[in-house]
Amino acid sequence: MDLKNNSKQLINPNRGIGWAASLFFLLSITFFQGCGIYSLSGAATTAKTIQVDQFYNNTDLGPANLGQNFTNRLKDYYQQNSSLKVVSESGELQIEGTLVQYDVAPLAPVAGASAAQPSQAALTRLTIGIKVNYVDTKEPKNSFKDRSFSFYADFPNDRNLITEQEGLEKKIFDQIFIDLFNATLANW
Repeated sequence: MDLKNNSKQLINPNRGIGWAASLFFLLSITFFQGCGIYSLSGAATTAKTIQVDQFYNNTDLGPANLGQNFTNRLKDYYQQNSSLKVVSESGELQIEGTLVQYDVAPLAPVAGASAAQPSQAALTRLTIGIKVNYVDTKEPKNSFKDRSFSFYADFPNDRNLITEQEGLEKKIFDQIFIDLFNATLANW
């Protein structure tokens, strides 16, 4: 009878699970401890507050409310994607900048049906660019000045920019926000 009980203990598949889970847990703690300060949002900072100053529209073609829209959406982005509190002054992190590019350019030319008909573009590209100053009072080495960020979106030439503008700006802003977030908080 003892031989039968001993063989059950040797063959028991549940016996090693506790040991394996403990080993995995210890290795995980060791790994994450070596990573330094990190949050699941990707923000690698000890700061608690961020100050986002008004981005001014210094473009020739951009709509008058472009700077205000960009600033408000940038504040929302930092609130939604980090644990930082947006403050109006004395932030531990500070961002300011200027919208410097709002260009509309034809792309992908298509040959006309005849020699008398000129070539036209099949697509038009909207490009938005910004220059940013960033101050990290907790880690000054992460600060930067006059760094440029830009992105673009294309739309069919048979569509009007005015009707496409809101969607294009949202798409472009979203990518610029990702790039800016990575440059400021993720240190990429």
